[in-house]
Amino acid sequence: MVRRVAVVGAGSSGLACIKICVDEGLEPVCFESSDDIGGLWNFRETPEPERTSIYRSLVVNTSKEMMCFSDFPMPADYPNFMHNSQLLQYLRLYAEHFDLLRYINFQTTVRSVLQRPDFSLSGQWEVVTINKNGQEERHIFDAVLVCSGHYTHPTLPFKICIPPGWEYKDADAFTGKRVVVVGIGNSGGDIAVEISRSAEKTFLSTRQGAWVMGRMSTNGVPLDIAVIKRINNVLFQLLPKTLVNWVAERALNNKYDHRLYGLKPKHRLMERKPIINDDLPGRILQGAIVMKHNLEGFKDSRVVFEDGTVEENIDAVVFCTGYIGKFPFLPSTLSEGPYEEVTLYKRVFPPSLHPPTLAVMGLFQAKGPIMPTVEMQARWAVKVFLGQSRLPPKEKMLDVIESERRRNMQSYPCPRQAVLQVDYIPYLDFMAGEVGVQPKLLRLFLRDPALWAKVFFGPCTPYQYRLSGPGNWSGARQAIFTQWERVAQPFRTREIPENTSKFGLCSPLMLTFTGTVIIVVLFSKDKIVPTLEAVTEMLNKSTVFLRELWFSLPQNPDM
Repeated sequence: MVRRVAVVGAGSSGLACIKICVDEGLEPVCFESSDDIGGLWNFRETPEPERTSIYRSLVVNTSKEMMCFSDFPMPADYPNFMHNSQLLQYLRLYAEHFDLLRYINFQTTVRSVLQRPDFSLSGQWEVVTINKNGQEERHIFDAVLVCSGHYTHPTLPFKICIPPGWEYKDADAFTGKRVVVVGIGNSGGDIAVEISRSAEKTFLSTRQGAWVMGRMSTNGVPLDIAVIKRINNVLFQLLPKTLVNWVAERALNNKYDHRLYGLKPKHRLMERKPIINDDLPGRILQGAIVMKHNLEGFKDSRVVFEDGTVEENIDAVVFCTGYIGKFPFLPSTLSEGPYEEVTLYKRVFPPSLHPPTLAVMGLFQAKGPIMPTVEMQARWAVKVFLGQSRLPPKEKMLDVIESERRRNMQSYPCPRQAVLQVDYIPYLDFMAGEVGVQPKLLRLFLRDPALWAKVFFGPCTPYQYRLSGPGNWSGARQAIFTQWERVAQPFRTREIPENTSKFGLCSPLMLTFTGTVIIVVLFSKDKIVPTLEAVTEMLNKSTVFLRELWFSLPQNPDM
């Protein structure tokens, strides 16, 4: 019988896991190596060994309505894309609201997580920790949730070469210098843009290029809230991928031609995650950033690129080339992959464990927000711990892992990258189905058509997974109906009166009147007076119809 659960890490994933364990009547004990919550989102002036490091200016790439926890909307006055300090404040609000801090042991490092001798019967783990006084302690747990993150072991040093050992925090050290940034992920793009504002010249080196999109969509609404919808997911599955790619790439290239700007990658737009950057194309346009091929090597202060070009007098190089997910405290037997990575069924459970009493959180990549995905992973994992959801046999899980790897390698040739990829809405729906909280679209359509329309045609916000089933939240429906209000709230710093005239040049009534007059006059040239009387009668009827139609339609933008 699972009762005590170890939670490794008190970042956003760890906090969600603590809360879900409490909801399910379990006893979580969280071990956090630092003195505070937040993990990745807790900015530190001085980098710490094997701890995630973010830069001072970092702004999130997913909007607040899409990335919040499913039963705790972000404050309405928060900006849609917030600075890292505001996200940390949201995590503090979450921890305070659900009284999570009392379950956390700060300044306690997990040294090892090992199976007990009777694991096949008990499923229990021995967790060895080191507290702030350097004392070793041993604990017995019925289950373990690993929430330590995978942004701690860079594939190449995420450091400038001159001086060595200094990790990027801001651009102060690069003023007036010639800098090469290697890697064009989200971090590489952000850092290149920031450095370019003070450096003499900034070069951005990329192996394959990238599709670049801003945070803003049509009418200025957040990109993710406009794109991540169930209706779009259905259309992507039904329409030919070539057509979808062509349309999306054409729209993006109409803003800035990726070939002209030196950005165009080999892959199609919908095959991989684009990078989110509002400023990179503009900095290229201004000449502040120069796009270069992949870096090949160094010769003193010269940097050589794969196309044979050389840049002289380079003062610093910043590597932004990704991370390898490593968990040195876990048993080596769990690293079964061909590249010694932890093998996970549906990116959560090691298939070799029986009973399945250990789960890894957040070790995936998706075209969608991380926090609600990890929250759903935790809800599923706890149900499995409790025996309320069952995993397939080991052979079946291994087949699924290999099948998904092969499929993803069509877009991600690197096996390490391929195995991490998940499709956002289908992945959430799969786990929600295992938990018993997947939205029942047909039932919603029959019982609550207004809510069904919001769920199917509107953004796939996390609240959808709290409408019914275990862990349902009574405020979920209201949160869905008010989500656009929270999107709009931070803009309301200078109210501008709306045009309330019903007879503007482009109003429905005016268009109806004009069209009716033209049509009737054309067919009744010799009967002007009777024609005008007929027009008046038709306009009256049209007015009644349009008024009834207008007030019957939902007034929120996602409809």
